[in-house]
Formats: sequence, C-alpha cells, structure tokens
Amino acid sequence: MEIVILDGYVDEPAGLGVPPYVDVYPRYIAGAVWSVEAGANITYFTVDQVRSNLDLFMKTASRADVVVFIAGVVVPGKYLGGEPIKVEELLLWSKLLERPIKILGGPVARFGIGEEGGKIATPPSTFKEYFDLVATGDVEMVVYHLIKEKLRVEYIDPSIRRKSYSEISNFAIKGAKIVLQHPNYGFNLIAEIETFRGCPRRIVGGCSFCIEPQYGRVTFRSISDIVKEVEALYNMGVRHFRLGRQPDFYIYMSKQANEEEFPKPNPSAIKKLLEGIRSVAPRLETLHIDNVNPGTIFHHKEEAIEITKILLQYHTPGDVAAMGIESADPKVIKLNGLKVMPEEAFEAIKIINAYGSKRGWNGLPELLPGINFVTGLIGENAETYRLNFIFLKKILNEGLMVRRINIRQVLPLPNTRMWLIGDRLVRKNKKYFKRFKDRVRKEIDLPMLKKVVPKGTILRSLYTETYEGKNTLARQSGSYPLLTYIPDLLPLKIKLDVVVVDHGYRSVTGVPYPLNVNKASRRLLSQVPFLSRKDVEKIIVKRPFVNLDEVALIISNKKALQYLSV
Repeated sequence: MEIVILDGYVDEPAGLGVPPYVDVYPRYIAGAVWSVEAGANITYFTVDQVRSNLDLFMKTASRADVVVFIAGVVVPGKYLGGEPIKVEELLLWSKLLERPIKILGGPVARFGIGEEGGKIATPPSTFKEYFDLVATGDVEMVVYHLIKEKLRVEYIDPSIRRKSYSEISNFAIKGAKIVLQHPNYGFNLIAEIETFRGCPRRIVGGCSFCIEPQYGRVTFRSISDIVKEVEALYNMGVRHFRLGRQPDFYIYMSKQANEEEFPKPNPSAIKKLLEGIRSVAPRLETLHIDNVNPGTIFHHKEEAIEITKILLQYHTPGDVAAMGIESADPKVIKLNGLKVMPEEAFEAIKIINAYGSKRGWNGLPELLPGINFVTGLIGENAETYRLNFIFLKKILNEGLMVRRINIRQVLPLPNTRMWLIGDRLVRKNKKYFKRFKDRVRKEIDLPMLKKVVPKGTILRSLYTETYEGKNTLARQSGSYPLLTYIPDLLPLKIKLDVVVVDHGYRSVTGVPYPLNVNKASRRLLSQVPFLSRKDVEKIIVKRPFVNLDEVALIISNKKALQYLSV
C-alpha cells in the first residue's frame, strides 16, 4: 500500500506545525496507517518541498493509493521556517490528482483556513468537491478506518472522532518514525506534543473568536502515553520538544477541568509528566511549553507558583508562557468573554517574572510571559488601543519582562461569534491598529528586547536557517525563538553561539562567539564590541595570528579579547 502525506502546515490556538515544528497530524496519520498495514510505504512531503519539486510530488502521489492533505492556519503569523499552503494550491494540486483517494484533514476541514489576520476565513465547504473525504472529525481516525475498510470510501464517516486518547496511543508511537522524512530532521526539528484538548472556559462560552471550545469537553492524555511518545521520538533522534497542544499547560490533569472556568491546577501531575519526559529523553536539548491562561495564575497563585518552580527544574531556558490577554479594555473583555481584566493579567505577568526572569545557560531568561493581543473584536474603538498601550507601558515601567508581544487582527472563523461580525471592525479601526502596532514596536518592543537580551549577552546553540540579503538568519530552538541577524553569509544548517551587538524591534544582531580573527570577514570584525575601525584594519593586515596574545599587542581595548579566538 502506498500512502502520501502532504503537510501544508497548521497554526492553531493550541498547536503549531510550521517548520522547524512538526505537529501531531502527520505523526498520528502515519501511525494510523502502520497500525493496520505495518508494511505500508508512506512518503511525507512538506508544502515547501512540493513547491520546489512539483513533478516529483505529482509522480509519487499519482501512484499512491491515498493522499492525505494536512492544512489549516487559523491564527496567522509570520514564519521563517516555511510558508503554509494557500487555498489555490490546495485546490489545484488536489484537482491534478485523479487516481488516488484524496483526504483533507487538519483545521481546514473542521474550521476553515485563513491566510492573513483581519480577513474572513475560507470555510471547509469550499473544498468538498475537490476531495473524496473532508475529515471534519479527527483525520487520523478517518484514515485508520479507511485502511481497515480496504479503501472503501463509501464506508467511512468523515466526521468520526476519537472517543478517548487510548484510541490513538498506538498511533502516536508507531507514527514517530515519520519524522525521519522531515527536512529539518537531524537539525532543529521540534516535535509538538499533545497533552490535552478542549477548553475549560467552554462552560461560559469561551472567547468570541476561538475554536478551542468546539473540541468539546476537556480530555486529558495520560502521563504514560505522553512519555511513551516522547521516548519513541527521542529514539528516532528528536531532541527538541514542546508541550504546546493545549490551551493552558498549567491546568494539565486538573480535576475541575469541566466544572470550573478556572480549574485548580494539579502540580503533582505536571511534575510526574516532566520527570517522565526527562527520564526517557535524558539528553534532550529543548523542553518548552506554550499556552498558559493568565486567569489560572491569578485565581490559583499558590499552585501556579509551584508549577512555575517545577518547570524551572525540568525545562530548558528561553521558555515562554504564552498568555492570551487579547485586550486591556474592560468593555471589550466583557463583550468577547475574554479571560482576564488588565489588573489580573498584570498580576500573572508579575508572578512569572518573579520566578522565571533569572538568566539561563543559553543566555535567555528561564521563563518569561509572552503576550497575545487580538484586535478587531466586539466593542473595540480608539479607547481600546489607548488602554492596550497603557497596559504595555506599565509592564515596561515596572521593570517586568515579556519575551514577545504578538499583535494580530482577528480571523473570523465559522461557528464562532466573530463569524457574525466578520472583518467589519478590523476595517473600521485599521488606522488605530497600525498606529498602535508601530508605537508598540518603537516604544515597547525595542526597550523590552534590550532588557531581555542586553548587548554583550552570549546566546548559545543557534541554528543558521536562511539568508536575507548579505545576512545569515539564525535562531535557537524553542517556543518563540529570538531571530538573530549575523552580518555575513555563513554556512546554513550549522550550530553556533553569538554575542548580541545590536537590537531591532523584534530581532537582534549577533556575531559568532568567539570570533576567529584569522578567518572572520571585515564586516564581522567591525561588529565586535570594543574593536575600533583601526583595530580591524590592523588585524586584517597582520593576520594570521598564532594566539590572542599577538592580537592583544595591536588592539586599543583589551576588553575585545573576550569575544575573539584564533
């Protein structure tokens, strides 16, 4: 049996699959196939690979029995590692394939797809005539039953969903080996790990724009299942993990998850989970989390502090507790059913800072909040943007740190309250949005980044990923990695340390650390702290050097030596 998986990348409120991330969908689908047909041949393509060699994909897919398309960006962002599939690509490529059974899965099949914030999503109904099965349920269950039914499409219910996590525990383990085909494998590949799904705030309706309540009751995945999957991935060579597929990591295994809007956290369960992961992946390089509800921290301070301390014990530095604050306008908060009032959100940020702001071995603070704002919501006006800025200014003035401030325009999705509003408020308040975003970048982001990573900070273990002009772009592995511009064209797919020498609004400039004076370009040498222009000229004329003592004799400031090597 020949199966092809085309990963068009996903980005959801709880879940990311844009490289270097690999999300659960391709792994679960592959595991579903191999659970029935152990000898099935599965070929995995990313959408970027298809774009670069469409002929290869079409030849391979045309011979396959089944082609599964994964797609669905429902919280659009800007991506360095890849570009999510576009609607026209989905439609064209599926239309060109006649022989195989075509399945569409992921958020696109259940909620629709968006390519840009502030614009209305393309609904799932758009794709029905192009695919044999549009999996409005769980795509891995649809694929599993299709293989069991010997590819008889008419026997398959595309809305079928898993009844419990036990149904896919085997899929997650067996599907781990699909990562061997990912283009980022062996480099900076990050496996997104699912801990639970469903939002406890569904009992009060949830946020006006969010799809998470549509997953139904909160269902937790067992500690043993998660640990076994991490072990399988680790044995396949994966060294970077993020516990990201949940709306609020701090309530994992809460006993009140389906009874309270802000259920009481379960620190002991989180400790067992993290201990288990560390025991089966002893030499992992990254262990991060993603979403944290600031309301959980505010309403359960004692448990939240305990969990934060546990995280610091088991995770890796540079971690981010991404908080969906969305708005600092009380009126907008009430009308959209948002999580916290501004003073509550501020308290949550203070708590994370109190324990997580210490600098870790890789140069970044251990754990910082990340803030998400969503604009274009019900009740928004000019006053909303003023209050949002005041809130951010207060964080800065109080000496607190946040790793990043994400400002996006709402993407109205079917079956959410914002679907009825559409992009009306986005268009109406466009000028306020632009002014607010520009002001935040200049007056908040820049001074904040200088505080998070001051000049002279040594950032460890960056991966060179691509070029922009005459610069090499590099990042650490992590939840929200800091983009670093290296002012030279270095080899790609190498790992290096850098020293921070300058700041942008959302990125830094870094120089390889230590910098080899015998090999470095003039441009790189000119960026080294404490090296003058005359020093650089002397180095270029007199190199090669045998040792740094020789360099010390010709430079004006010996402090530069700490950043150099021979």
